[in-house]
Amino acid sequence: MTAVADPAPNPHATAEEVKAAYDDPKLANVLYHDWEAGTYDEKWSISYDERCISYATDVFTAVAGAGGQPYSHAMELGSGTGFFLLNLMQGGVAKKGSVTDLSPGMVQVALRNAENLGLDVDGKVADAERIPYDDNTFDLVVGHAVLHHIPDVAQAFGEVLRVLKPGGRFVFAGEPTKIGDRYARRLGRLTWYLTTNLTKLPVLGAWRRPQSELDESSRAAALEAVVDIHTFDPSELEKTARGAGAQDVRAVTEEFSAALAGWPIRTFEAAVPQEKLTVRWRLFAYHLWLRLSALDKKVLSKVLPRELFYNVMITGTKRSS
Repeated sequence: MTAVADPAPNPHATAEEVKAAYDDPKLANVLYHDWEAGTYDEKWSISYDERCISYATDVFTAVAGAGGQPYSHAMELGSGTGFFLLNLMQGGVAKKGSVTDLSPGMVQVALRNAENLGLDVDGKVADAERIPYDDNTFDLVVGHAVLHHIPDVAQAFGEVLRVLKPGGRFVFAGEPTKIGDRYARRLGRLTWYLTTNLTKLPVLGAWRRPQSELDESSRAAALEAVVDIHTFDPSELEKTARGAGAQDVRAVTEEFSAALAGWPIRTFEAAVPQEKLTVRWRLFAYHLWLRLSALDKKVLSKVLPRELFYNVMITGTKRSS
């Protein structure tokens, strides 16, 4: 396991640092993701068991197919805690891995997760617009919910193609569409407003988080609004990847009804004390998401324009030499 010798994470950004980050999206990304690193898996119900292994491999296969597996060496761009790559490796998609992220805190957590799982993974703190690896290094580059954080997406695609071996593939998933982001954020804001105000009532006081925690969540949300730079039209994202030199480019979208339910549920969970979220509640939320995702995939994807769905996934390959 390769240790990370880059700057230490900063999990307690001050109000002054947050203010400065409004003019510097990369600083905002480091502050926000360092802040979130220690609790990120819990916040997004991330695990490294069959549930998330199946999710990751299903998403990968939905856009890229099953050919070429296992890839010898895969790199995750903007890895966060390693959710996508580590679960793909456990699912047999790749043998060896490298995690990269602009946040030192996230790289540390991803390497710790990989070590706990017994996976062959190294890591670097890395800027997606200047990936610190040699040309033709990887057979596969993946990312989950990362492109929308990168200021210059076209340059990042160029870097991805540079570090891929000829014929290598990239797969990015979990990116917000323009229309999907619009309705998701509105639902989230409405849910936050209703929950935080209704729990002021004495009869619902036990459901209210301490004000200090709500203030901290609001400060994190303010940074989140800065780090979420882009939303995507699927066709325009395909055009950007082709413009960087990718071939065999294909975008697929997912989650419509699942997003309409999922965003209010996630926001509600962030606004109430965690001890109120029982196992029964979490199972309800998870199984509802499964049912609605199946509805989206089997029915709604066949009748609705792909632009209406919340997530876009994209794949492509580097031209063979």
